[in-house]
Amino acid sequence: MSGGSYDYLYSRDSDELFGYSGVLEEMADRLAKLGYADAAAQETLWILLEMRAFQNRINTVKDRLRDVWQAVEWWDSCDSNEKCLKEAVKEYNDSRSK
Repeated sequence: MSGGSYDYLYSRDSDELFGYSGVLEEMADRLAKLGYADAAAQETLWILLEMRAFQNRINTVKDRLRDVWQAVEWWDSCDSNEKCLKEAVKEYNDSRSK
């Protein structure tokens, strides 16, 4: 059998890599163990660390926006009203100014 040991990591687009963090870690470990691919191992690890940092930043902002997004969704689906959205936006704005 040929290929597939690392889920064809080499062929993944950058947006797909977020679903392959475990495989990236395995690849970085494998490269590091070779003894002659340290730079490739470090750069693979860099991708993994940058993805995790990016995900943390996104989650922080997403958490702040959660109530605003919910209020818009509920208003647009007629489960709520504009007053609730305005309250959510006010709380969001207040949290950003702290």
